[in-house]
Amino acid sequence: MSLNLKNELIRGFIKENAVFVLLLGMCPTLAVTGSAINGLGMGLASTAVLLGSNVVISLIKDLIPDKVRIPAFIVVIASFVTVIDLVMNAYTPDLHEQLGIFIPLIVVNCVILGRAEAFASKNKLTASIVDGLVMGLGFTFALTLLGSIREILGAGSIFGAKFVSADASTILLFILPPGAFIALGFLIAFVNKVTKKKA
Repeated sequence: MSLNLKNELIRGFIKENAVFVLLLGMCPTLAVTGSAINGLGMGLASTAVLLGSNVVISLIKDLIPDKVRIPAFIVVIASFVTVIDLVMNAYTPDLHEQLGIFIPLIVVNCVILGRAEAFASKNKLTASIVDGLVMGLGFTFALTLLGSIREILGAGSIFGAKFVSADASTILLFILPPGAFIALGFLIAFVNKVTKKKA
């Protein structure tokens, strides 16, 4: 299988973007993207788990009996989630506290399990590494973009840096849960419009 990096990036960021196109991983997408830093942190944590699990599953796929394939994948994914959870708690405690329960819930994120089942279990190591990276970075991009838009509109800041005066009005709705649905809906509509024009 020959890999074209440009095509792979287009696939991960646009054509098969987990959030904007496939509509997977909606729970963390809507729950943690109240700020850009939360979106980036959740995306990078998910990318690390996705990359690690893709590598391991690609290496051991021939050793796993079909009857226990999914449970075996979940054990691999859960191992990486545990490592990421502990590392984030040790080195980024504030972000770890903000993301809370959604870090352990990466185990059941259908983006990761879906890539393990649909790709890593059927392809060689190099292809699985590239797939894990591009799909993970595409997921990170989507969460960071959504978090940035919500933070800009709802708090007048980006990555915590205020760029409007204290008395300027912001749209509080966007940092509340309903704002996640509204912002995501507009982003999905925009991506659909752009991709249909290109097609």
